[in-house]
This record gives sequence, structure tokens and C-alpha cells, in this order.
Amino acid sequence: MNLGIRAHDISNRPLEELVEEVASKGLSAVQLALGKSFPDLNTSLGSLSPGFAHHIGKAFRKHDIQIAVLGCYINMIHPDLEERQKALDRFKEHIRYARDFGCSIVGTETGNVNAKMGYTVDNFHEKPFLDVVESVKELVAEAEKFGVIVGIEAGVNHPLYTPKLMRRLLDLVDSNNLQVIFDPVNLLTAETYENQEGIIEEAIDLFGDRIAIVHAKDFVIENGKLEFTAVGKGLLNYDFVMKLIKPIKPQINFLMESTTEPYIDDSIAFLREKYENA
Repeated sequence: MNLGIRAHDISNRPLEELVEEVASKGLSAVQLALGKSFPDLNTSLGSLSPGFAHHIGKAFRKHDIQIAVLGCYINMIHPDLEERQKALDRFKEHIRYARDFGCSIVGTETGNVNAKMGYTVDNFHEKPFLDVVESVKELVAEAEKFGVIVGIEAGVNHPLYTPKLMRRLLDLVDSNNLQVIFDPVNLLTAETYENQEGIIEEAIDLFGDRIAIVHAKDFVIENGKLEFTAVGKGLLNYDFVMKLIKPIKPQINFLMESTTEPYIDDSIAFLREKYENA
């Protein structure tokens, strides 16, 4: 399987050491969030260039590791319109240089009407969803110019909080440069997790053909709340996930997240076994 990890889930280290650590674990891909993996480098808006992107990409290519996603997680519906535009412009800068990194997907969630990104039911109204549509249209228009994919990830705390809303976004933004980063756990809550198979199956039915990346993490229920945990250490039915994904998306990238040491090796072995047996 094409298995990878969020690069910043491996403790911060210089570029070459990071790449060597990923390679030593037999992983073939990363999701790379520049500011999180390289906090000492200037990766703010206006800092990127073909030279910088080639330098980073070359280090990963040397070990045959794909930068499967450039993570640029922004608040695309920030209540301050000036801040919102800065966020969109930062994402578009990643789009322009994605190919120099050797990457074709720039990914994000949809954000929050609350500037501090805390949970709020205000995200679940029509206006935040329509604001997401407008922001995604702006990003996709840029992506179409550069032959890059905008990867959007749904989540129960965001305006895209159900599989149906993801499908609606895909219908309203009529472009194949918009694809889905599918994280099954992000669609579950402490109240709905026991129906996880139904929710996951609905998602696959509605937009399985548009899934470009699968995020792999796990969850537990603690004190009535759903909490993320390392892959294979929780309640997600990975047998079911693999049974649905493997036939329709052969060799798709599974990218581990919320999985750090000392659990990475166990999680790799767990995912490989589940994929092999699907």
C-alpha cells in the first residue's frame, strides 16, 4: 500500500534527518505542512519560490518519498475579511509552487466562523457553507491555472460536517481540480460513532470517486467525548474502511495522522495488515 504520515507527527528535525527517518520506517509519502515541519524557516505569505520548493522536494525525492499533500490548513471563512483574504492568498501561493515541490495536491479544512477556531454551532448554518463555496471557488480557479488539485477535508466541527454537504460542495464547485481528503474519524462524534459503518458507507457512495487522499487516525471515547488516538489503538473499524476503499481506489495514499512515537511502527504494521487482508 502507499502509506505515509504527516511529516510534523515526526518530531521537528532538520530536513535531511526528517526525510531519513520517514524512509527508515518504510513509508512512501508525507503530508507536508511547511510551517509545522520547519518552524525555523520563513514560510509566511510571500516567502515561497521555485528554488525553495525544489530544495525541499529534492530531499524527499532522493529517498523516493512522495510529497502527497502540501498541507496549508487555513480558516477560509475567517470573520475578518482581510484576514480571510490573507489566508486564501497563502493557500494560492502554495498552489503556484506545488509542482516545484513535486506535489499535485494542496489540502485544507474549511475553517470556522469563530476566529479562535473553537467549537461553535454557528458553523452549521447556510451562510458559513455558502462562504466556504465562494472561498473554494477562488482557490480552485487558481488551481486550474497551475494544474493542481485543491484537497478539501470535511469535519464535524466545520461547515462541511456531513457527507451530504461535501457532495453539495462538489456539485456547486464544478471542477475536477477539486477533490476530497477523506478522514473517516473527522465525520464521527461521541453520539454517532456507533453508526460509523453507515456514515463511512454514505460518504463512499456520495463521493468515493472524488477521494484523492485518505487520512488514517483512530479514536476513543473518554468522558463522553471523542478523542483522537494513534492508528490501531481505538475504535475505528479499519476492516470496513479498507474493504470499501481498496477496490475503488487502488494504491491511494493513506496518510497517518495523530500518530506519533512510540506508536508509529505499530500503526504501520496494523494498517499494512488491514490493507492486505481487505
